[in-house]
Order: sequence, then C-alpha cells, then structure tokens
Amino acid sequence: MQISFIDWLIIFSFFGVFILIGFITSKKSGENSKEFFLSGRNMPWWMLGISMVATTFSADTPNLVTNIVRENGVSGNWQWWAFLLTGMMTVFFYAKLWRRSKVLTDLEFYELRYSGKPAKFLRAFRAIYLGVFFNVMIMASVCLAGIKIGGILLNLSPFECVFYSSVITVFYSSLGGLRSVVITDLIQFVLAMVGSIWACIYILNLNDIGGLQSLINNPLVIDKLAFFPELSDKETFLTILIIPIAVQWWAVWYPGAEPGGGGYIAQRMLSAKDEKNAIYSTLLFNVAHYALRPWPWILIALSSLIIYPTLTDISSAFPLVDESIIGNDIAYPAMLYLLPSGLLGLVLASLIAAFMSTISSHLNWGASYISLDFYKRFINKKASEKQIVLVGRISTIFLMIIAGFFALNLSDALGAFQILLQIGAGTGSIFLLRWFWWRVNAYSEITGMAVSFLLAIYFQWFHSDLTGIELASYEKLLWSIFITTSSWILVTLLTKPSDNRILLEFYNRIKPYGIGWDGFLKSNNIKKTRNNEDSSMKDLLLMFLGIITVYFGLFGMGYFIYNKLLIGSIMIIISLISAYTTNYIMSNK
Repeated sequence: MQISFIDWLIIFSFFGVFILIGFITSKKSGENSKEFFLSGRNMPWWMLGISMVATTFSADTPNLVTNIVRENGVSGNWQWWAFLLTGMMTVFFYAKLWRRSKVLTDLEFYELRYSGKPAKFLRAFRAIYLGVFFNVMIMASVCLAGIKIGGILLNLSPFECVFYSSVITVFYSSLGGLRSVVITDLIQFVLAMVGSIWACIYILNLNDIGGLQSLINNPLVIDKLAFFPELSDKETFLTILIIPIAVQWWAVWYPGAEPGGGGYIAQRMLSAKDEKNAIYSTLLFNVAHYALRPWPWILIALSSLIIYPTLTDISSAFPLVDESIIGNDIAYPAMLYLLPSGLLGLVLASLIAAFMSTISSHLNWGASYISLDFYKRFINKKASEKQIVLVGRISTIFLMIIAGFFALNLSDALGAFQILLQIGAGTGSIFLLRWFWWRVNAYSEITGMAVSFLLAIYFQWFHSDLTGIELASYEKLLWSIFITTSSWILVTLLTKPSDNRILLEFYNRIKPYGIGWDGFLKSNNIKKTRNNEDSSMKDLLLMFLGIITVYFGLFGMGYFIYNKLLIGSIMIIISLISAYTTNYIMSNK
C-alpha cells in the first residue's frame, strides 16, 4: 500500500494543529519558569493523567510490545506489567508527598532532603546524568521506532525519519512549554487510541487472519496466548514473571515507572492543583497505561505471526529497508502497511502523534533539569525568568539533536529497554526509602547511581571476556540489584545523616508517616506530628485495591477476547467493584 494524497492530508493537518497550539500557548508559557515547566501549578487531574498516558504511549511502545509477544508470547509483557506495583505505590503513597514538597523539579528535592556539598553535587550531576544522558537514551529508543515506521511505511532513510519527525516536535515544545505539551498530549492520546483500535479491527478481518476466533485458534498463535509463562519452563518463568514481580518493580529505576515517582511523572504531579488532583492524575495514568491500551497492540502482534512468521519474511517483503534495523519490533509497522488509504493516514498520524507526545514531554522535562537544576542553580544564580525560559528552549533543541544521533546507532526496542533496566538496577529502593527513612543521605544516592552504572558497563561489555562466563540478562540484573542495594545501604550506615536543620524542615513540610523517622525525632526530642488524612494501612489497602482493579480489568478483557466469557465477566465485575471501593475510600478520607 502506497501513501496516498488523503493520507498525507490527514498527517499534515495534525501537524498544523500542533504548531498552532505551540503559537497559542507560547505567550503564557514564556512569562516565567513556573509557567513554562509546570503550567502555573494549576492543571486538573484528568488532563495530567492523560498527558502521562500519552507520554508513555510512544511510537516505540507498540513496537516493544510486538517484539515481546513475538519472542515470548503475551506472558512476556510481565516485563513491564510488573511496574504496576510501582505505579500504585506512587499513586497512594508518594503523589501527595511530591505535591507537598512544592519543588519546581524532582531534582530540587535533593537540596530539600539532603544537606551540604554532596546534595549540591547530586542535584547538578543528576541534572546532566538524567536530563541529558538518560533522557537522550530514552528519546533515542523512541526515535528508533520512528526510523522503523518511516522506513517501512514511508520509504525514508533513518536520517530523514529522525530529521522530519523532530522538527515540529521541537518547535511547539520550545514555544509552548508544558502547557502546549499537555494540550497536545490530550489530542495525541485520543488519536493514538482511535488509530490503534481501528487498525486492529481492520487487520483482524483480513482474509489471511480470518477474524478474532481464527486468530486465537491458529497453530502459529495458540502457544503465545497464555497470560503466565509455563511453570515447567523454569528459566522463562523466573525471568518473565518471578523476577519482575518479586524484585524488578521496587529495585529498578525506569522512566515512567520510577519507584516513588520521578521524571515527567513527578513533573505532572507537581503541576497539579492540589494533592487530590496529583493522586487522581497518577491513578488515571496507571489504569489507562496498563488496563486500557495493550490489547490492540497484542492482537496486531499475534496477527503478525501469521503474516510474517519469521524475520526473513519481513525482510523479503521490504527489501529496501536497511537490514540493520530488521527485528521482531519492526513487525508492527509492517502490519500497518496492509491498511487501506485513509485509515493508513490516520494510523500514521496516530503513531506520529505518539512519537511527538513522548518526545515533547522528555524534551520539556530534560530542559527543566538543565535550565533550573543546573544553569540557574550553579551557573547563573541571578538569572531572570526570561533567561531561564530561553535556556530551556535552547536545551530543547540541543537534546533533540543528541537523541537523533544516538537513535541512528540502536538496533531494537527490547534491547534499549533492557539496557535502561540494567543501568537503573538496584537504585529503586533508594527512591522509595528516602521519604520514610531519615538515615538515607546524599551519599546513599551517589553510591547507588555510581555502582549501578559501573555494573551495567561491566556486565554489558567486560564480564564475559574477563571471566569466560556468559550470564543471562536476568542474572546480570539480579547481581546488579544485590551489589548496588548492599553498597548504598552500607554507605548509608557508615556516613553521617543530613543536617538536623534540613531534616527537620523536610519532616515538617512533608510529614512522612511510619517508624522510619522515629530515631531522628527521639534523638532530637521532637514530638511526632502527622497529617490527619495520612494512614499507612489505608494507603496499603488502596494500593492493593488499585492493583486488583487494573490486573483484573486487563485479564478480564483478555478472557473476553479469548472467548472465555464466564471467567472474563467475573474478573471484570471484580475489577469494577474494586474500582468503586477505591473511589469510595478516597472520597471519604
């Protein structure tokens, strides 16, 4: 199928809308840094929640899911489904704490919580480490998806894909700041969902597929349908299910699923009108991210096993595509090639929208780190608001250029995902405990960050050569988690805590509950205070109910798709009851 005039018209129409939004929001967003990076702290929960979902609904996300399903079946998605536990903990434990902090960026937290030169170093280093290096790696993986989609559907070279897809995103992101990002996210999410569902319906009704029931009964597909890996396959069961559920969700830092919330998730929570809006926004995000979106991608991925059973089949169907980017993740755009004119344009526009949504969020988030946490804090403390916004806009362009360069040197989405997991291995527990354990200090985070990064490099490039032992990905992950976690806890116990003044100010502002601050309070003869709405047991119950709501909703829809109506109905009913109970408890705090 060739791109027709109507397809191009649809695509460029949406480009025009996004550019217009950038112009409309530019004046308001350019007033000051709070407007540019946080939209004036006045955003409602539903817009922020959809913005979070849209950001994680990137062009590389369906490619990643397709990659996983083709290699490991539906159950392989536990590699990211497990992060729901992190997400629900963020909703009910950390969203309100972030909003109480009243910081402009999550990196400002370091000088709110820690003291002295280590806190300053940590803030400055993380601004560059996360805002540039880590952020660029994420954007590069997203650009890689754009390269594969453009190569398959538009016959563009990798460089052309990166260049064309970036220009408009950089334009409206640098003009309109977070306000334009959130507004365009709303449009992009609706478009992306409509596009993926419509494409899924059309593909299922292709003659080669023969409808939904034919798909799930096809010999090429039937062994890929299980929600859980086979217990008999111990290695797969361990790597796909047990490690993500038991360890990965709390021990690994991953963008969009940071333990305790961080990055663009924290940015959205800090932009909320109040604590209630911060909580509901992250709740909406987790429900939509895990329960509502995956099935169209999964069904298209399963369909691709019939149309393109092997990578050779894909390569033969698209001889002009660079062999270096041929992988299981490319099967998703390959399936979209089968769509008719008009629908193809809509789906292409939805994928471009998904790309732009993610990139724009990461550009604004990264630019906030560079301009606020590095430039204003350490380079020019007297910088005016206009100067800060200008640095933010320049940083936006700078980040996109670097991300594009790295994108041209990646091969597949799953590989990028695993690299990011490895880099963040063992640091997650720090981000969970730093709110609730007073002994955690700047040296704890510096140690965790340094050790996890060095271990990622060691296991990726040196271990097998030095030892002659080839470790599986999960073994590398577990060793990194164990060594990193042990290292930062040991350093925490061997170093002095933050200054009492800093700790007291933090405690009075945040009012963390639990026993983790009892030692500090007792040693300083301070009476324990608490927020009357806070209850660890209530928050644990809400977290549990939220997990039940999402997982039962996700698998309930799956059983309906598999034509197992009774168990599907039961799971959906349980999901709805759990959702109602969650909302009732939250509304009656």
